[in-house]
Amino acid sequence: MTAKEIFKKVRKIEIKTRGLSRQVFSGQYHSVFKGRGMAFSEVREYQYGDDVRAIDWNVTARFNKPFIKVFEEERELTVMLLIDVSGSNNFGTNTNFKLDVITEIAAVLAFSAIQNNDKVGVIFFSDKIEKFIPPKKGSSHILRIIRELVDFKADNSGTNISEALKFLTNAIKKRCTAFLLSDFMDESYSDALKIAGNKHDLMAIRVSDERENTIPNVGMLQIKDAETGQRMWVDTSSKEVRNHFSNQANQFAFKVRDIVKKSGVDLAEISTGQDYVVPLMKMFKKREGRA
Repeated sequence: MTAKEIFKKVRKIEIKTRGLSRQVFSGQYHSVFKGRGMAFSEVREYQYGDDVRAIDWNVTARFNKPFIKVFEEERELTVMLLIDVSGSNNFGTNTNFKLDVITEIAAVLAFSAIQNNDKVGVIFFSDKIEKFIPPKKGSSHILRIIRELVDFKADNSGTNISEALKFLTNAIKKRCTAFLLSDFMDESYSDALKIAGNKHDLMAIRVSDERENTIPNVGMLQIKDAETGQRMWVDTSSKEVRNHFSNQANQFAFKVRDIVKKSGVDLAEISTGQDYVVPLMKMFKKREGRA
């Protein structure tokens, strides 16, 4: 992509996702992702019904009448986006690749975060940590993240979710809000998911494509694994082959749901041909109900 094409795509994503974050997600985001503690705000005179444990004895002694400390919720959060940039996300049979959808969702979440004065950081991962952008505030920082997503070229094509989660756990010491955006084409990440979910407020967003679930009858078809490069011929005219393909996809989706659920992490499932607003809002409202 040329610099002009990158700018045009970034601008298009910015207009769409900034609008969505303002109109749809901002209020929901604020109510779901509350601050992690209370910070001292001011002192004021004691009023009937106030908690006596909040009395500031130094100020009280100075003025010979009771004053209490007032605390406010600390609103500022750190939001981390864990973005899967492996080869399997460069696939899509609708108008968008999976990575295009992941980019838009990441942008909506990022704009929602900065509207609440939160810091946003990103971990790009394949089967290794491809890039780490430390958390910062501001629109220019978000635009840099979107620009990286639009034009990022991963060194490797495989997927290692555990590696990304371990990096998150080690790099971000304080509890943060984290979103794992991936197609979850991986194995053996359940332990890392549990550990990261216990330390941080972690949510999983799985992006898939309908052609990963069903295969059309188009005769002999060559299929390539985007992560391993392996190719194989499949006779799609066979109903048995199509059913086998569909059953495997359903089993894989069930396995992902099971792993994520057992880890205590919320999951939103989104297809490339689907409006991602509804499943995201559903996940937010589910969390709000537990708050």
